Amino acid sequence: MKVLFGFLAFAFLVLQYQLWLGDDGVRSLKLLELELQEQRAGNEQLQQRNKLVEIEVLDLKNGLEAVEERARSELGMIEKGETFYLLVPAKQ
Repeated sequence: MKVLFGFLAFAFLVLQYQLWLGDDGVRSLKLLELELQEQRAGNEQLQQRNKLVEIEVLDLKNGLEAVEERARSELGMIEKGETFYLLVPAKQ
């Protein structure tokens, strides 16, 4: 009888080890859940960025105002008849 209880106790301890600390145990599950949560957050940020890029592309395709605005801000271009003023901050 003692041998049976000893074997059952040993089997119970082995199963508990596998459950809590094994490769397919609770610890691994928690790590995978954290990784999944981080991946979902990253995907959400990328989806938001993609929406903004899509809106910008549609705006560039449909309107000249967006093209003009980009040319002014990124390339420093001005229209005919406009005067360009460069404001230099005063030295302290």
